[in-house]
Amino acid sequence: MKTIATLAISLILSAVLYADHHKEKAAEAAPFRHVVMFKFKDDATKEQVTAIETAFSALPKKINTITDYEWGANVGKENKNQGFTHCFIVTFKDQAGLDVYIPHPAHKAFVKLLLPSLDKVLVFDFTAKKN
Repeated sequence: MKTIATLAISLILSAVLYADHHKEKAAEAAPFRHVVMFKFKDDATKEQVTAIETAFSALPKKINTITDYEWGANVGKENKNQGFTHCFIVTFKDQAGLDVYIPHPAHKAFVKLLLPSLDKVLVFDFTAKKN
């Protein structure tokens, strides 16, 4: 009887330790998202906006901490975008990847191109969670 109780306790502890280890590994693997939304000035030309789209899309080839990148222009019909027309999602392995990205010369050059046409920007950073 003592052996069965010891075995049961051992199995429970192993399961708990495995679950904790699995949660830690999942947290380590959770991607870090950098969401950026732009509202352009009223006088920004289509050519300027296209140049900004192209320049932003080139950053993943220039900054190796970017693990994924996607973007799009607003097509919503609810009229709740508050003038923001473009959304860019830049993914990093972790916060450290963003810390490399922000001061990177390629990012700084992009910001220099962007600022004359930019009215407002919204930035939201988070560690992705899945249920």
